[in-house]
Amino acid sequence: MNAARRTLVALGRGAALTGLALLGLAVALVMLTAALLTFMVGLVFVVSPAVRLVRAVTGLARDLSGRWSGMPVDAPYLPAPLPPVPQADGWYRDGRTLYKKPTIPAFNKRWNWLMKDPATWRDLAYLLAAPVTCGLVAAAPLLATAYGVVRVAGGDPLGVVWILLAAGVAYWYAPWALRVYGGVAAVLLGPTEKARLARRVSHLDAARTEAVDSQAAELRRIERDLHDGAQARLVAIGMTIGAAEQLLETDPRAARALLGKARDASADALQDIRRLVRGIHPPVLAERGLGDAVRALALDSPLRAHVTVDVPERASAPLESAAYFAVSELLANAARHGDATEAWVDVSARGPALRVTVTDDGRGGADPGRGTGLRGIERRLGAFDGVFALNSPAGGPTTAVIELPRAFPLRTAPRSPWRLLGGLCWALWPIALFPQGLVAMVLKLLGSPVKSWFLGLHMPEPFQWPVIVGMMLLGGGLLTVALTTTARAMREKEGGGCG
Repeated sequence: MNAARRTLVALGRGAALTGLALLGLAVALVMLTAALLTFMVGLVFVVSPAVRLVRAVTGLARDLSGRWSGMPVDAPYLPAPLPPVPQADGWYRDGRTLYKKPTIPAFNKRWNWLMKDPATWRDLAYLLAAPVTCGLVAAAPLLATAYGVVRVAGGDPLGVVWILLAAGVAYWYAPWALRVYGGVAAVLLGPTEKARLARRVSHLDAARTEAVDSQAAELRRIERDLHDGAQARLVAIGMTIGAAEQLLETDPRAARALLGKARDASADALQDIRRLVRGIHPPVLAERGLGDAVRALALDSPLRAHVTVDVPERASAPLESAAYFAVSELLANAARHGDATEAWVDVSARGPALRVTVTDDGRGGADPGRGTGLRGIERRLGAFDGVFALNSPAGGPTTAVIELPRAFPLRTAPRSPWRLLGGLCWALWPIALFPQGLVAMVLKLLGSPVKSWFLGLHMPEPFQWPVIVGMMLLGGGLLTVALTTTARAMREKEGGGCG
């Protein structure tokens, strides 16, 4: 029963995506009409609404195909332009032209942003290609069933074969078609290299600002700790020694007592300096690495902390420092605010990434928005493109996951045989889709006597349409497989770039 329900759900989703592909074709025609009106007549104001309509449909396609196929697709568009900024004289410059109001410069910026973004034209290409590359593939079982019903209604018993064939393959075909649809959407609707670089630059700029602010706050903390701790103790030591010098001849016993206090104060000052040094970069972290440093943290923690470490080698010093202080803050929060008694720390490698998981048995309810400690962890990790995920339901337990990419060298994976299959599909799909499929369909509809090398037209009359439709499905399937393998290769390349 569950299998039948899953199959029906997959078929329904495939039909919905096919309907969306047909809607997208209509929207693509609207976009082409707007582009023609813009470049031939000069009606530039019609382009922006058309592009927004295209992006709305492709955004829906990204959302549905990502959720239903399990292959999320990020929005590929370049960052929106900033509003125009006036010059010192109050005028707005756009190229070599000055404007008194920002309306036209803002319009020109937005128009260039929409029209010069490669993702806009990739969206249009997707909408034009989706009915054939995705729609036919996703709706193939339903189309075969409809064809069989039509044949049965016309008195042809062979139509039952088509109905049974569609019912037999739907169980495995429908989920596969959704995954193929998701692969095509990932290739055509995913971010372009330019968009990735633009987002990367924006992210690095924000991370740099966070790192500078965090460094400034850390310097202020060190200065405050030196001023309130070691510096005050050293000043007191100097004053105590001065008083001992004055009493040295008149009251040697009191002078010795003062010198003893100065000695004790110097030991306390030394402890303060050592604590401060450990807060900057602990010696055990520099000498023994992250694993032993976390174990030392566990020994000093008031919690019963259990530490497991499984990393192939040491990461770079800045990454180890970021992970160490994040674990230190999490353990301190668990003891101070979470009323925890026990904690578990797991340090491991996930490919080239370093992952640290900290779990405690406290009362939960931790929220990064309510305190500076967790926000400080996010800022510290953000400088390394790190990810900080927190799950802390009320009542506990609290689990925090820290992941730092590019911590270890990436082991190069062997070349996948799927890439050879993708190249073969790229070479063969046009032959099946266009000459043997679409062109043969047009000749059949026109009743042309020309048969040439079109396989479907050489078949007996009852099998001509099935062969033509089958060729179109084959071409669409080959194209979708080619796009899917290309998407997989792109993801592998991105994963390799993280190393």
